[in-house]
Amino acid sequence: MAREGRGIILSRREVAFGLAALPIAGCAAVGPDRDVAFIPANKAAALKPDDPKRLLELIKLDPTIQLDMRYATANNFTGGVLYDEARAFLAAPAAHAVARASKAAQADGFGLTIYDAYRPWRITKKLWEATPLGPKKEYVADPKRGSKHNRGCAVDMTLHDLRDGQLVEMPTEFDDFSEKAHRDYMGASATAISNRARLARYLEAEGFVGLSNEWWHFDFTGWEQFPVMDMPFNQIP
Repeated sequence: MAREGRGIILSRREVAFGLAALPIAGCAAVGPDRDVAFIPANKAAALKPDDPKRLLELIKLDPTIQLDMRYATANNFTGGVLYDEARAFLAAPAAHAVARASKAAQADGFGLTIYDAYRPWRITKKLWEATPLGPKKEYVADPKRGSKHNRGCAVDMTLHDLRDGQLVEMPTEFDDFSEKAHRDYMGASATAISNRARLARYLEAEGFVGLSNEWWHFDFTGWEQFPVMDMPFNQIP
């Protein structure tokens, strides 16, 4: 999910309880705790073009990047639509780093496919509020602290073959919550393990660190320096 280490498998009842429809602009969002750097939508939209905190759209930096934005569809672990647009943004330094990783992948005959990137804070808040109290709550990012996705510094991705555009074999599908999704899981096929390592090399070379229990999730080094944002996709300049 980038579940932030931390995703959650919801029952049909839980989905019906609150996650079946999560419009980006439909909730009254306030913000995280006061000690968390936070930029509301109106101020984020006014950031200068050269501000490193500004969000950049990945496919505009590199049109060869493919999108498979699962949270803009019902094909995700919640069973509901979280985003009203299938678009991928990251904070400027992270976005340029992904574009460089994409070029490196292309040199080897591969392309990047994005599952998720910047996530407005209000969506994290919706997920938190819709998750019942109990052990599962530990798998959802607490909106009081915000998440790396809210900072535009986390990206979920895989590789595709440039020859046919098809996704390569990986140990699991996206948002698999089993041990098979862990980076040190060696029970997958040799091809899947090789592809997992290849993806990590491209991203690690550009300053990303992979999450230990999600082969698809990468955090940009220095994410702590970026503020939590709550800007819907359609308001990003």
